Amino acid sequence: MAMNKIQTVKVNYQDQTQLVELISLLNSYALDPLGGSKALSTDVQQRLLTELPLQTNMFSILVRVDGKSVGFCNCLWGFSTFAAQPLVNIHDLALLPEYRGQGLSRFLLQAVVEEAEKGEAVKVTLEVLGNNHTAQQAYRRFGFAPYELSEGAGIAEFWQYFIES
Repeated sequence: MAMNKIQTVKVNYQDQTQLVELISLLNSYALDPLGGSKALSTDVQQRLLTELPLQTNMFSILVRVDGKSVGFCNCLWGFSTFAAQPLVNIHDLALLPEYRGQGLSRFLLQAVVEEAEKGEAVKVTLEVLGNNHTAQQAYRRFGFAPYELSEGAGIAEFWQYFIES
């Protein structure tokens, strides 16, 4: 697939068109086996339209190829108590299946790093599925590595606990 113009755009959550693009890509990711194979409910999609514009602790980046949004990254601002500085956690990063394996993730990652640098973050973190070797390879090429506090302490794992409503 020939790619002429690649561009990253920081999403303006006040821009309805950009929000719809982001939510559409997020839903495509949710439908993918890597995203859980389950569409976002209509309720969740509607709440994203109203809740994302209220968020001040996050940002999103779109990657566009020839004007078409083909991937995204949702990031959360956090705080490193060990460094007493902000940090950025990449919460979601996905590309449409037909655009994977073409090096587009590096454009998203570079845009995230630039945003993190503007906010004086000490680091950028992310989680990746153990069997997503393509993503792991892309992250390693960019410079990410598994987190280990000190040698021999073991690699950090990402765990979750669901709050039932």
